[in-house]
Amino acid sequence: MKAFLLAAGLGTRLRPLTNSIPKCLVPIAGKPLLQWWFELLELHHVDEVLINLHYFSDRVREFAESYKGNLKIRLFHEETLLGSAGTLAANKEFVKDEKSFLILYADNLTNFNLSEFAKFHESKNVPFSMALFRAANPTACGIAELNNENIIVEFVEKPKEPKSDLANAGIYIAAPEVLDLIPDLDLADIGFHLLPQLQGKMAGMEIKDYLIDIGTLESLAKAEKDWPVIIGKKKV
Repeated sequence: MKAFLLAAGLGTRLRPLTNSIPKCLVPIAGKPLLQWWFELLELHHVDEVLINLHYFSDRVREFAESYKGNLKIRLFHEETLLGSAGTLAANKEFVKDEKSFLILYADNLTNFNLSEFAKFHESKNVPFSMALFRAANPTACGIAELNNENIIVEFVEKPKEPKSDLANAGIYIAAPEVLDLIPDLDLADIGFHLLPQLQGKMAGMEIKDYLIDIGTLESLAKAEKDWPVIIGKKKV
């Protein structure tokens, strides 16, 4: 299986830390976040990953090229940010021959069982599946409403009146034809421009493993405290 790892964000909420390094290389428990992702992908037999570059792109390129694992890494530089969906649309060729592929936000730190997620997706016979987590503040997230068969019948980005607390975790599996739904925009977003088109055609699986967005200094500090305990209990 192949994967997109979206890693071009500016990390503005992590300043001053990200004044000198990109968010995807922020260290957690002694390793850059990107290293933890590479190890997770290898653990679940992902063969090749495409990483988009923008902020401190040279630093990310240097790190990727120094990686000694079995994962094949492809880099895609964005002179101007294309948005999460725009990156996918610009790289359709990368996954054109795949039955399905992963889409991952590198902002997250997780030990989510990607193999189980792939099995779940295959069992649902849909073109798209989304990992979900229970949000403490649903109005700040993309919120999914599931039916009894775990099909997402409604998805709303940052709803004023959420119908559930099941939130978009930024981990997806998709079929290549899904990328044809992305509108031709200068800045196309997965949450706003792609997911609403897939209501009733995508499945949702709740994450039982550890997941945290390290996008703020507070969440990064929490991750630094949690992660050594998590990796001590379960191989990552």
